Order: sequence, then C-alpha cells, then structure tokens
Amino acid sequence: MSQPLRLVVFDVDGTLIDSRAHILLAMQQAFRELDLPEPSHAEILHGVGLSLPELMRQLVPDHGSDMHLALADRYRALSLAHHVTSGQDAVFFPGMRAVLDHFHADDFTLMATATGMSRRGLDRIIAQHGLHGYFQSTQVADTHPSKPHPSMLFSALADTGVDPDSAVMIGDTSYDMQMGRAAGLRTIGVTWGNHGPEHLSEADILVSDSDALISELTRWMEGLS
Repeated sequence: MSQPLRLVVFDVDGTLIDSRAHILLAMQQAFRELDLPEPSHAEILHGVGLSLPELMRQLVPDHGSDMHLALADRYRALSLAHHVTSGQDAVFFPGMRAVLDHFHADDFTLMATATGMSRRGLDRIIAQHGLHGYFQSTQVADTHPSKPHPSMLFSALADTGVDPDSAVMIGDTSYDMQMGRAAGLRTIGVTWGNHGPEHLSEADILVSDSDALISELTRWMEGLS
C-alpha cells in the first residue's frame, strides 16, 4: 500500500556525531594562537550549531568582525589538521547509526542534514561511515545564514518536494528547534547533545535515547498515513 513521502532532517554535531572533544581542542587552540582568553567548555558547546562567524561573535562580542572571521578561519585549519593527524573517524552517539540504517531502508522516508558544519566536514563524515546515498539533501553552513534562520530547511524541502507538514527536524540545540518551527516542521529535541533539556522547551517532544527516537518517528509517520 502506498504511503506519503516524509522527510527526516538531522542536525549532525551533537545529534548524530559526538565531536565535543575535537571541537573543544581546536577551539581553545585557536583562541590561544590569537592571544585571546580561552572560553569555557560550556560557552563553546552552547554555541555549537551556529555558523562559525556567529559562534565567534557570541564568544567574543567585544571584538569586531575581522577577529570573528580570523578565529573562524583558524578553527577550520586546526580542525582539519586534527582530523588528518589523528586518523580517527567521527563517533556516532549510541544507536544513531542504527537510526539512519533503519530509516534508510524505508522506501517512503527521505533524509536530509541541516548542520552548522562545513561542506568539507560533512563530506568527510559521509565518506568515513559509508553514508553515500543516505541523505537526499545535505544542507551545510557554507551556503546558508546561521541557524536558527530556516534557510537550510527550506532548501531541504525544495530538494525533496516534501511539504513542511510531512517533515521533522531533529536536533540537540535550541537553534535547531527554533529553525524547525520557523520552517513549519515538527521538532524533536535529543537530550544527549550540547544543550540540556532546559534549553529545548520549544521542541514538540524530547527523546533521551535512540530507541525512543525511532519509536517517536514511527508514531509520527503512522499519523501521516
């Protein structure tokens, strides 16, 4: 029996991938190299998901755009160097690769990313984990305004031809929830990422593990039929 197409959009850092240690290492080194006081771990992680210049503006609001761009460029270079020298693959949060495999096998479910990562960073993760063909739309920070602007979601909807009423945004930050709401999507907040549950009050529902995420998505899809 035919079913309607639905779109599941994932944030990446903090939702699918646990990159906190890597982000903190590269970010604090970038601040040291530019002779700026290092922000705290909590300050850095709270801004993950924003575009890099916007994150730097948040971390050093007393400096101008030249410094924000310099910090962003240095962070990118250090992040890439760390990936090259460490040789380590990005690590999925428990069960999240199984979530992707589960819905990739469903002919009526399309998947997309809406991430503050760069194109190069996302492409690296897709290659490392054999995810080619999993996402019908891959939206990154390089070509969009920073979250919570809904531009990435509008592009994912256009790429897939799915209406907002048949799409859901899954993320770990308030920026993801605000972006999803602005685009008219259902929102699911995950509690294992960079923002705690207290910052995810705008989510339609919260989930605390991958099994609960699969159950919630399945229930939502059944309601679309």
